[in-house]
Amino acid sequence: MIDTYKHKGQRRLLVQALEAKGITDEKILDAFMEVPRHLFIDGAFQHEAYEDRALPIHEGQTISQPFTVAYQTQLLALKPKTKILEIGTGSGYQAAILCAMGMRVFSVERSRPLHQKAKALLADLGYAPYLHCGDGSLGWPRYQPFQRILVTAASPGVPEPLKLQLETGGRLVIPVGGRQRQKMTVVTRLSKNEFETYRYDNFSFVPLLGKHGFEA
Repeated sequence: MIDTYKHKGQRRLLVQALEAKGITDEKILDAFMEVPRHLFIDGAFQHEAYEDRALPIHEGQTISQPFTVAYQTQLLALKPKTKILEIGTGSGYQAAILCAMGMRVFSVERSRPLHQKAKALLADLGYAPYLHCGDGSLGWPRYQPFQRILVTAASPGVPEPLKLQLETGGRLVIPVGGRQRQKMTVVTRLSKNEFETYRYDNFSFVPLLGKHGFEA
């Protein structure tokens, strides 16, 4: 796997663009500087890897726009070694960013080909998240509770299993809405049965498929 001075220069420009758009967390910016995004992208689109835009990957999915990845990560309000569940491993890029920040990452992917490809690439890059292939709308009960949960696909609502897998004080970041447009939503668990919800900017994600998401 090749990561050249040119790639690093392109990452530096990307980081500057993210700063200009309001990403202020230095740990996030450092992670974007570290992780070689071009390695998570198919060869035909690698020359666009450091443009601030979403790009297609296998199985009809996309690797999210860098700003979107940074925006969601900043909303998580991460602390050192936070235990975080990611729903939608996809290419593995978001998981790599979280690992580069020193987080304890658990990630679920519905598509087995994507799961297997991300698993191999992350291992090659020296990142070691816990990865699972299954219905992400169900979360990952085996390893609950989580301090943070990040959903990287559009959901028609906030899946109840994800809310219940948050520890008290935990935070869930998820795009909620229709298939075309969603509102970034942050849910904080205040107590066993109390949750606080805030809604932020509009985004467009691929749909979360599963029991508590959209129908396939």
